[in-house]
Amino acid sequence: MRHVILIAALLCVSGAAYSQDLTAEQRSACMGDYEKFCKGVEPGGGRIIACLSKSSDKLTAACKKVLIAAENK
Repeated sequence: MRHVILIAALLCVSGAAYSQDLTAEQRSACMGDYEKFCKGVEPGGGRIIACLSKSSDKLTAACKKVLIAAENK
């Protein structure tokens, strides 16, 4: 969970949008989680990542994996 929160904080500070920071493969891995937990959240400014981090304990393993990988880039 700490990794996901760190990602959210870094992206919020940078002002980067979800779609600009993750590859198509990474977005695909988290699409189900996005639709389940964050569907009404407008992309941009790290809002999607922040929303996903609030549900980090419920995210699929694939989504968690790509979010952690994105943090390590």
